[in-house]
Amino acid sequence: MIAEQKGTTSVTLYSKIKAYGGYTLFAPAGGDHVYLIDMKGQFVHKWKLPYPTIGHGVLLPNGNLLLAAKSPSGPLTELEGTRGELLEITWDGTVVWKYEDPYMHDDFCRMKNGHTIVIRWIQTPADIANRVKGGLQGTEREGVMWCDSFREINPRGRILWEWFGYEHLDPEVDTICPLCSRSEWTHASSCVFLPNGNILTSFTRINTVAVIDKATGNIEWRWGPEELGHQHDASVTESRNILVFDSGVHVPWVEMGYSQVREIDITTNKEIWGFRHDPWVAFYAPCMGNCQRLPNGNTLICQGDTGRIFEITPHGETVWEFISPFYHSSAVYGRNNMIFRAHRYGYDYLGLKGAKFNL
Repeated sequence: MIAEQKGTTSVTLYSKIKAYGGYTLFAPAGGDHVYLIDMKGQFVHKWKLPYPTIGHGVLLPNGNLLLAAKSPSGPLTELEGTRGELLEITWDGTVVWKYEDPYMHDDFCRMKNGHTIVIRWIQTPADIANRVKGGLQGTEREGVMWCDSFREINPRGRILWEWFGYEHLDPEVDTICPLCSRSEWTHASSCVFLPNGNILTSFTRINTVAVIDKATGNIEWRWGPEELGHQHDASVTESRNILVFDSGVHVPWVEMGYSQVREIDITTNKEIWGFRHDPWVAFYAPCMGNCQRLPNGNTLICQGDTGRIFEITPHGETVWEFISPFYHSSAVYGRNNMIFRAHRYGYDYLGLKGAKFNL
């Protein structure tokens, strides 16, 4: 059961001059609604779904919502990020497309040709799993180490392309964090289809952001070990830099975790911009969150674990902030207002053309 926390102010700060105007999409974890709010925090549209747990959704250029939902049952429901169903829903709530796979997790992306790429779990062959370094010994899930695969499907659900992580990762190099279990090798949490046809992803367990050459399957670029702390999201900016939501978990050189947003030049592997909260302890999201570079140069950040969505300028000034008023109880996280991800859409976004707000 999810409920609004009475007395909570949703928008706590809004600089109309400095913020990027538009609508923000988010789905409260543990809820059955997806919401669209304006800059003042007013709810202008919502989608209700017959599922108790929603992952996250994106607004497509055709005006439909593409949404990942957790199936009520499946073989790996206890693993973080489990989904199982992917739905395309019209503005009025009608399901027009559905894809089911109990092994799907975390992220997805819709390609311009109408195909969809999903992330899914796949078993690592025992001979390879035994060679993978790191992790807590003896913590495989029923003796199995799960890895990631990427699958491209057409609108009819036909598999057109598939990538298996264990075929391209190196057990000697791609090592699991020593404080994590060996139930998963990589745990991909991002799926971004790049303009050149390759795929950007984020392997959380091995602290690595990578670009997969879709034609060959090879990992053509990677960055992160000794730099990242179980990052949760990676995206690409208009200048082709990589924007990373670094969760700051299990970082060996700090006593307490803290999150940050980092922009990496893919040609030099150097950080060219970053955001660290002052004080740094005020920004920490170890489980959920994302970041989005906005057209005006600002960055939208979802501090998922605290239900906070905020926008900052390139100089780190906060110019908009929203706190989710929706709370639910979880056996793992207790009472919380978590948000997996959030996305901002400008007033001129094609998917909002002709939209009729009904709230």
